This record gives sequence, C-alpha cells and structure tokens, in this order.
Amino acid sequence: METTYVDLFATKGIEYLLVLGFLPVLAIFWRMLNASQYAAPVLAMAEATAGAVSPWFRIHEGIFYHQGHSWAEPEGIDVVRVGIDDFAQKLLGKASVVELPEVGARVEQGDRGLRVGIGGKSVEILSPVDGEIVERNEEVLRRPELINADPYGSGWLMKVRVPKMEANLRNLLSGTLASAWMEETVDGLRTRLAGEMGMLLQDGGVPVAGMARNLSPEGWDEIAKDFLLTR
Repeated sequence: METTYVDLFATKGIEYLLVLGFLPVLAIFWRMLNASQYAAPVLAMAEATAGAVSPWFRIHEGIFYHQGHSWAEPEGIDVVRVGIDDFAQKLLGKASVVELPEVGARVEQGDRGLRVGIGGKSVEILSPVDGEIVERNEEVLRRPELINADPYGSGWLMKVRVPKMEANLRNLLSGTLASAWMEETVDGLRTRLAGEMGMLLQDGGVPVAGMARNLSPEGWDEIAKDFLLTR
C-alpha cells in the first residue's frame, strides 16, 4: 500500500498562517482583559494639559510640604498645624482610624510621627517638623474620613510647637518647589503603575482615591510606604 504524505502548509498555508497570527493577538487581549478589572478603578483619564497635577493633587499656598507627604502650616510665631497631603489621602483611600501622639509628646522632623489605618492595615506618616504636640484634632480621631474629605482643612491632625521654626521650614517645600516636586511624584507613580500593571498611562492620566489598594489589593501598604518614605 502506497503511503501518501500531505503537505499541510502547502494545502492550507493561508489558514494556518491566520491561526498562528491570531494567537499573539488573543494572548494580548486576554492579558488586557484580566488587567482591566484592576485598571478600571485605579485610573481616571484627565485632559492632557500642562497643569494636570493641580486639579488632582491639590497644592495649597502657605503650606509647607515634607517629601513624605505630610504638611505643616504656621499658626503664629512657633506653632504649626500638621496633616497629610492630598496625594497621601488619595494614595491610601478612606481612612478607618487615625493614631496620633499624646499631647506633650515630641516628634522629630523626618521621623514617624503618626499612623493611619485603612481596612485592617496601617501606614506610618513622617512628621514634617521637630517639636512638642500641643493639641490633637479630636474630631478627626472620631471621624477619620475627614482627612479624605478635607486634608488641608477640617482633616488636620495635630498642632506642634516648633522652637526652631525657620530651620524646620527651610527643609520643607512650598510654592513652585512644591508643585515641581508633586509633578515628579506623579511621574514616579506613572512609572510604578506601568511596571506593576504592564500598561502605560496616557498623558494626563492620573490615579484616583485608594489607588495603592487598587493597584495591589494585598500589598498596597508596601506601595504606600515607598511613596511615604517609611519603608
């Protein structure tokens, strides 16, 4: 009996090429489909404008920013109000608990000064100044969500007496420097999102509230520590 060999690629070459060409497309589509369940709540695409940071991560005049995303606002000669900035509250998401030092305790600029809890985990925040706690915001202890609703207003955390006010403020950022720093922070966030999710942000695209948790539901606190400088 004579054996007949059929050259599949000769008889159905076009069909096989189409199938082979479709497989990579299918793989890419599947990856995008799986990534979208996390990407959708993380990203909100804003218009690509030069001042895209401002509407999303607010920077206030008269406030001095620590690079760990806490802030200090002078009140009188030697007292400042302290809180966390708009980027930090959007990074962390809705706060469930706030832990502050007791009145009379001392904090050091650049050291861990307070703690914010979200969904069973907590993240420490660096103090923007050296000094003694003279007042705590008792309302924010009762209603932690105030730091999300109004981080520069009713969501302030504590007041600190700062004997060396001028020296402390020199180490912080304000005005144009604070805006430039925030732009760099957003660029770093875009790079992190691209690396973690295998996708690129469009120009003007910025994250929304609770972005660390949406980016990594299990390891969001580690991502937060990187940006808050507490790792």
